[in-house]
Amino acid sequence: MADQIIAGQTTPESLRATCPDAADLLEKKSSQLQSLLSCCYGDCSEWFDAIGAVHRDHVMWIASDLAGEVAELAQQLLRRINAADASAPT
Repeated sequence: MADQIIAGQTTPESLRATCPDAADLLEKKSSQLQSLLSCCYGDCSEWFDAIGAVHRDHVMWIASDLAGEVAELAQQLLRRINAADASAPT
């Protein structure tokens, strides 16, 4: 069994809008996606093949949702960085 938790709990939707730092959530979601996808190739690919087509589709659906969340969080961070750069004194 793993000695550490790779990804923490998901931030509730009600807190996501007020979360001051999307970077932390982006890191957690990226870790979750990486862990999920590591089950789909390499040494774990036998498990992935054995779960059946329906479950494989569901796993990939979850991965797709996480990838979308990661992309949205990255865009939020880029907007914040660009806004901070634009308001910084030159």
